[in-house]
Amino acid sequence: MTDVKRGSASGDGTGPITSNRPPHAFSGRGTRNQVNPMFAREGIATDFPMDRMPDVGTLPETAYQIVHDEAMLDGNARLNLATFVGTWMDPHAAKLYSESSDKNMIDKDEYPQTAAIETRCWKMIANLWSAPDAEKAIGTSTIGSSEACMLGGLALKRRWQVARRAAGKSTEKPNLILSSAVQVCWEKFCNYWDVEARYVPISDEHKVLDGHDLDKYVDENTIGVVAIMGVTYTGMYEPVAKIAAALDEIQEKTGLDVKIHVDGASGGMIAPFLQPELEWDFRVERVVSISTSAHKYGLVFPGLGWVVWRTVDDLPQDLVFDVTYLGGHMPTFALNFSRPGAQVLLQYYLFLRLGWDGYRNVQQASQDVAVYLSGEIGKMEAFELWNDGTDIPVFAWQLAKGHTEKWNLYHLSERLRLKGWLIPAYPMPDDLTDVVVQRIVVRNGLSLNLAESLVLDIQEAVEYLDRLEAPMPHEGQVSSFTH
Repeated sequence: MTDVKRGSASGDGTGPITSNRPPHAFSGRGTRNQVNPMFAREGIATDFPMDRMPDVGTLPETAYQIVHDEAMLDGNARLNLATFVGTWMDPHAAKLYSESSDKNMIDKDEYPQTAAIETRCWKMIANLWSAPDAEKAIGTSTIGSSEACMLGGLALKRRWQVARRAAGKSTEKPNLILSSAVQVCWEKFCNYWDVEARYVPISDEHKVLDGHDLDKYVDENTIGVVAIMGVTYTGMYEPVAKIAAALDEIQEKTGLDVKIHVDGASGGMIAPFLQPELEWDFRVERVVSISTSAHKYGLVFPGLGWVVWRTVDDLPQDLVFDVTYLGGHMPTFALNFSRPGAQVLLQYYLFLRLGWDGYRNVQQASQDVAVYLSGEIGKMEAFELWNDGTDIPVFAWQLAKGHTEKWNLYHLSERLRLKGWLIPAYPMPDDLTDVVVQRIVVRNGLSLNLAESLVLDIQEAVEYLDRLEAPMPHEGQVSSFTH
């Protein structure tokens, strides 16, 4: 049993602070964090409890080394092909991030230039998404695309409530129509804001929400339809124009005017550059709002999303708060109040640095790698592709029927993890839960050379698993899919 070691204060404000609290002994595996003797200093604490604040402090170098060493136990971010979230920015962006990390986005009176840059960014994005007039649109930054989706959903619900009250009708039991493969943030939205989620199941025939049988789900209580540009399960686009056409037919028959929110968490920053002819954005008149995740294919460090409405009128004004804060007067529409301003500056930096051509080149490079990988994996007898990565640079595959009874994709995922690759295996959503797939997300930073190494590692893993003389155990297998 090792007691916390204490030293006296250094007198210059840089040493550890002495404590009058009695020492607390702690022992046992997983209950303490010991400093490597190479980084220890005489007279300061070298043992720290894991689950409570230490009685005394230590030198910054010592604290840094402890945290640094623990963080090494995480996976290699560059080899994490499970996440959509960006894992790299250039040194100039890192420097800008460090210089502006203390800015609070909500303090618009204190940081007026950051606020002005936020407006420039969402107007650039409004133009990117074919807004009829960016000057008449309205938008905001958010912590990520989940908050952006929440705001888009709230606006749909409030517009529906206002219209129902004006017609003297009940505002009870609103519903929202979604694909069964929708991202979990929409499940949260419906749960938190008392909206019935009506899930349209995907199938082998209808791999995405495509307008099929939509009339069976729409009624007078429908606040809107969510269309996904890049389903998280597979990366496929949902055909927004086709969904809108189905809603046009429904309106002709019933008079119900149902609007669309496009969840462009990933595709919102891919389609404008790689599929500019595809009509999915504000060119489709039923689309009233679009959200995206800037820390995905917007290429910014984690912590930023955007949502834009076609016009100011599409965002109900009673959702916008006018507040006085720190001496300033400002409108705000957000779930979060204080939040980082640095990422907004990083987005503007990237818009200036890359421009349209630069973004296209970066996204095209990622898609080229995705298409290469899907092609090589598709050639392997063990697999059947679900899609090929030609929408967003994401694709999924399943085990070929009848290939083997000795192993499954969870075993392959575990085998690849031995080489450092994080490639999730998980079941598809309702009505397809018997289908297990693996998915690769190609982001900026996964080079063709790394992709070639991955193909070799997959081939080696499959050969190893196929040579097994008995089936692999299935106990303890869990989905590693976290959207």
